[in-house]
Amino acid sequence: MPLPEDLIDGYRAFRRGRLRREQARYRELADYGQAPETMVIGCCDSRVSPEVIFDSGPGELFVVRNVANLVPPYAPGESFQGVSSALEYAVQVLKVKHIVVLGHGRCGGIRAFAERSAPLSPGDFIGKWMSLIAPAAKAVEPSKDASGNYLTKLEQASLAGTLDNLMTFPFVRERIEQGRLALHAAHFDVSSGELTVRDPATGRFEALTKSAALAVE
Repeated sequence: MPLPEDLIDGYRAFRRGRLRREQARYRELADYGQAPETMVIGCCDSRVSPEVIFDSGPGELFVVRNVANLVPPYAPGESFQGVSSALEYAVQVLKVKHIVVLGHGRCGGIRAFAERSAPLSPGDFIGKWMSLIAPAAKAVEPSKDASGNYLTKLEQASLAGTLDNLMTFPFVRERIEQGRLALHAAHFDVSSGELTVRDPATGRFEALTKSAALAVE
């Protein structure tokens, strides 16, 4: 089966457009390697691309995506650790200055956890993966139905739980205590395009567009 035609067309457009405009940048990245200052841990949902949301160019973001933008607690030696190894590389080798956990509205993984429905079961992997949400779910008032408001609260609580899990990694905590690394949580509403960011002092998610400097015309 050949590569999908839409991908081929997209690559052709890339070669005619962005590659030509940014050829020097790509060559520089090839010769000298990457040095992004920000790592983004996002969901693999096809509607939520960090590079699109933050309008970033090649080499600007180190991105890791998985179902529901989760990070497991520090547990070296436990089988294969894709997210943890990427985190270690970003912090220890690339020495990123910021880690942004990017969640989003209408997350299928969060809804599945709330409803205890597919795609959690049957499955060999995803059910166990989504169990990482359980501690955060305890902080959210139970709801008889998976309403939009409840799901948003659960999505945001999961983001806060992921920040807690990040702090269990010794190399993350050390760099934060040294003032060389900062953690952030952001939530993207797919429908409106609104991005809210968690205030570490209050735990509330505030819209960036409330700032006059960032107001969208």
